[in-house]
Amino acid sequence: MQTVRRRTLIAQVSDQLRDEITSGRWRVGDRIPTEPELCEMTGTARNTVREAVQALVHVGILERRQGSGTYVIADVEQGSALAEYFAAARERDLWELREAVEVTAAVLSARRRDAADIEDLLALLARRNELWSREPETENERAEMTSADTALHRAIVAASHNEIYLQFYDLLLPTIHRAVAAGPVGTCTSFEREHTELVEAIVAGDPQRAEAAAQVFIARLRP
Repeated sequence: MQTVRRRTLIAQVSDQLRDEITSGRWRVGDRIPTEPELCEMTGTARNTVREAVQALVHVGILERRQGSGTYVIADVEQGSALAEYFAAARERDLWELREAVEVTAAVLSARRRDAADIEDLLALLARRNELWSREPETENERAEMTSADTALHRAIVAASHNEIYLQFYDLLLPTIHRAVAAGPVGTCTSFEREHTELVEAIVAGDPQRAEAAAQVFIARLRP
């Protein structure tokens, strides 16, 4: 693995991790190096490494095991073929897909969310809104803000308690993450009111309100 010699996006570190798997240096079943070791290998900050690893967790290539470490659980080609297809798709098609997925997920989440989901959603919303209330000064701050945003949206899908839906969204999530990271990040694009209304509708258990809030949110974001 080569050291990253300039400021890099999370996707670049994620690509380096993928290379370790495709090369056969990390095999299915292997535990990958720890975060401090990956930081040293890539020359990047811990937050960047953490989110790069999480991107591969999202697409089903890596798995975090509490108290044990992070392991390779699938060949890259198995886990990333659809994700790569999404990455190459037209922007319009992706927005239409995202609308279908996220609006339906919001409705299901309003019906099925439990106490743990409510706690997670409120905590993630507070963190996301707090981070986006200021302008990022460093690449790490920008990455942290992007990750907080996508984590909230993933939690909404997770609260639907539809495992297939969540697995599909995890394949789409890296593309969403890159799109958020590529755009303006900060107070001018915070959409705090829209995020808050969406989460509050789900917490209130109001499917119709959640559907309307999700539709408004997508309409505001769509280019």
